[in-house]
Amino acid sequence: MTPSPTLYTVREIADTLRIHPRTAYRLIQEGKIRGIKVGSQWRVPESSLLEYIESGLKAAPKKAKRGKDGPEQLKLPI
Repeated sequence: MTPSPTLYTVREIADTLRIHPRTAYRLIQEGKIRGIKVGSQWRVPESSLLEYIESGLKAAPKKAKRGKDGPEQLKLPI
């Protein structure tokens, strides 16, 4: 017998990502996090949540390098 996949509720997704439940719901509705509808409620397979997190890690911008004196400061005339 194959094990059933772990399914998360919208609230569990929100708690995991530390976002508001409405934001989690919107991400699911927009297809950014793949989910399935069970009756009137959404469920998200663990694999879909992990894919979403991975895609965010790949898209994260790299920090700009600073000069050896640190960030450039704005000099205002006195």
